[in-house]
Amino acid sequence: MEISKLLLLLLPIAIINYGIAIYCIVDILKEERIVKGGNKIVWILVVALINFFGWVIYLLIGREE
Repeated sequence: MEISKLLLLLLPIAIINYGIAIYCIVDILKEERIVKGGNKIVWILVVALINFFGWVIYLLIGREE
């Protein structure tokens, strides 16, 4: 498989990943949002720096309702 075809296949996955990561960062920054541990900066770093899994970790265990 050519590399250009592979990149075209992976592009939608990357766009979705970064879109959800941006949504999570905006959610963390909301004034009324409470996160586990109380440190929003740590959760922003988790979402931003752990590619493809940071936002999953935040959505599963980082939010307090």
